[in-house]
Amino acid sequence: MAFERINQKDWYKVLGAKPSDSPAELKRKYQKLALLYHPDKQEADVPAGEVEERVQRFIEIDQAWKILGNEETKKEYDLQQREDNLTKEWPLHAQIYLEDMSWNEDEQLYTLSCRCGGNYSVFKNETKDVSLVCCDSCSLVIEILQ
Repeated sequence: MAFERINQKDWYKVLGAKPSDSPAELKRKYQKLALLYHPDKQEADVPAGEVEERVQRFIEIDQAWKILGNEETKKEYDLQQREDNLTKEWPLHAQIYLEDMSWNEDEQLYTLSCRCGGNYSVFKNETKDVSLVCCDSCSLVIEILQ
């Protein structure tokens, strides 16, 4: 499942959760909010405008759970969030093609030396999921081009 990245919602915030929450904790927070905002649980005397807002909130809560309640989509979402945060907070040092990095067969690892003397490292099994890699000893980041 690919996520829309432009103006993407923070699905953890929607559930009142943190990325470090366990799956059980995420589920508990989702269930609590779903019960609170579910259209069938609304009182009859709620004004129409508020009913619509609550329905929209329920849809948002449900969407958050569809992403964060599934291990695969949660992992993909977390990676994108991490990548988005890196591009906002860390300077991009260079754009590098994977084939221009050094390959270590034993460790199944691509590496590139940083100007600080540290290394950028990415495991072969991560290359499909990761496009930004941090130096292991400074704040610089490279973008891996496919």
